[in-house]
Amino acid sequence: MTADTSARYREFKMPDVGEGLTEAEILKWYVQPGDTVVDGQVVCEVETAKAAVELPIPYDGVVHALRFDEGTTVDVGASIITVDVAPGSDDGAAAAPAATAPAEQAAGAEDAEPKGRQPVLVGYGVSESSTKRRPRRGAAAVPGQGAAASAGAAIQAEMNGHAAPAPAPVAEALTRPLAKPPVRKLAKDLGVDLATITPTGPDGIITREDVHAATAATAVPEAPEAPAPASVPAAATAATPAVVAGGRETRIPVKGVRKATAAAMVGSAFTAPHVTEFVTVDVTRTMKLVEELKSDKDMAGVRVNPLLLIAKALLVAIKRHPEVNAAWDEAAQEIVVKHYVNLGIAAATPRGLLVPNIKDAHDRTLPQLARSLGELVSTAREGKTTPAAMQGGTVTITNVGVFGVDTGTPILNPGESAILAVGAIKLQPWVHKGKVKPRQVTTLALSFDHRLVDGELGSKVLADVAAVLEQPKRLITWA
Repeated sequence: MTADTSARYREFKMPDVGEGLTEAEILKWYVQPGDTVVDGQVVCEVETAKAAVELPIPYDGVVHALRFDEGTTVDVGASIITVDVAPGSDDGAAAAPAATAPAEQAAGAEDAEPKGRQPVLVGYGVSESSTKRRPRRGAAAVPGQGAAASAGAAIQAEMNGHAAPAPAPVAEALTRPLAKPPVRKLAKDLGVDLATITPTGPDGIITREDVHAATAATAVPEAPEAPAPASVPAAATAATPAVVAGGRETRIPVKGVRKATAAAMVGSAFTAPHVTEFVTVDVTRTMKLVEELKSDKDMAGVRVNPLLLIAKALLVAIKRHPEVNAAWDEAAQEIVVKHYVNLGIAAATPRGLLVPNIKDAHDRTLPQLARSLGELVSTAREGKTTPAAMQGGTVTITNVGVFGVDTGTPILNPGESAILAVGAIKLQPWVHKGKVKPRQVTTLALSFDHRLVDGELGSKVLADVAAVLEQPKRLITWA
């Protein structure tokens, strides 16, 4: 292809929309070949392992080809759409890059020279690499190469269709094996250490063949092939559920958010030693306060419900016992106490369980906390939660009571120290002032990482939450 035709047809590649993500599923195309598009126009919606994200095109022009169908899972870095940025020129459609099959694209993306970074969406971060990015043919030079080039300049250059400035190499990267995200994922799935592999790809990059060769070298001769896990059947690669055995079974693909949630929960359950404690508490006074706040002019325009006061009670308990708000640093063998609370709220959505969090929840007033809770829940239900909203959480609340459940033993969100489960609030017989009366009662369950939180600390935090809900005036006296 000549330089002119290279400049005319631009390939938009699947961007890295979140740290550590290697693939995304195309949920819906908003354009078709022949449609006119402008820089910044949303052309498709994709689902990553963390959330559904809309992708804007960084070019003006006419859609020439869509590389993948809806429902296809695509590796980060693979071209997904071709745009004719100079429609009506004399080159003709024959000069356009030929559409390739998904399998051929995947192979081509892997064999291509490594890049310093993949295209990203603004606000989702930039992944660094020690390798150099091959300049795009026909692309204008971008100033600011080297350490002085900022991440913002790199993002803007990429979104404008230019080559991004390569990040400055770091000392640690000299010993880091070079491999593309799909290859790293393959190695992780096969249990292969990339550091032990001799690369055969260009510029010392490790390929899929290198990983498979390393696996074959360590395999036991004549060993029978392990059966596929029952939870991830072969039919799970299909775009839609497949009914088999005369309609007696339905197989549902496990991918996207559901796949990531399953992996995260397994990792959390077998990494952090869980302890769960329970307390049943009379929350009648809290329920009365909820009703009073609904008519308070300072709370006008925000939703007031029991979850709001439960969240505030947990924040008060954390303030009284800050050591509970921590994380385990495996590499450094250190406990990292957080002096901020990013409060996660578990939300059930059509795409699976999401746990977005309210940043710096400890600094928010009650009306601010109510507003943040409302926005968080509505965004999650609409499937518009961003990856950034689900990163950096410290503790989480899961409200199982909305399903009529009394209590449970919640699993920690990975990287967090504690999770509070709130059961259904029901009228129950309760001894109040020496007499049995009907009172509003609920059961709380607190799971915590026993590496970070011992039994005494966990018990104090749970008891404080219960005490605030029993006597909500403690929101003032303890704050």
